[in-house]
Amino acid sequence: MNFANPQIQTEDLPNIKEAVLKPISKTYLKIITLNKLAFYSLILSAVFGLKFFIKKDDFQNNFWFVFIGVILICIINFIISILAFQKRKYAIRAHDVIYAKGLIVHSMITVPISRIQHVEESRSWLARSFGLATLKIFTAGESGSDLSINGLPHLEAIQIKDIISAKVNGKD
Repeated sequence: MNFANPQIQTEDLPNIKEAVLKPISKTYLKIITLNKLAFYSLILSAVFGLKFFIKKDDFQNNFWFVFIGVILICIINFIISILAFQKRKYAIRAHDVIYAKGLIVHSMITVPISRIQHVEESRSWLARSFGLATLKIFTAGESGSDLSINGLPHLEAIQIKDIISAKVNGKD
């Protein structure tokens, strides 16, 4: 038996940029907003609570600067979250699943269907109330999911799960 290891020409590889990525449900932005507002409320409450626990004159004199600074950081974080939401997109192709996300650090994850062990659809109580689900894709050798696509409409998540499961089990 002769060993062969031919070189693959990169120009012959499929171009991932040609994939048409579909944005996740705009309803998921409501969940992101509610989660952010709850987190900001906790942070602002903690900062406001410090006003009553720290009696030093330096802190008391500069409290409103600290409070306004925290509010500005929250606003900037919220704007970045909204802009980053628009970058969350996915595609299901014949041989792989693609998920793109990130505004400052953009990442595109591609999971070959041949490497998928199982697929799971899950829903938090908040996602259930908005009719959304998360699709978790697991491959061999990892302790958690390799790819999670949040913000899919529930019925679409079930359909995608069924399609991928059929391909993984050799029924398609």
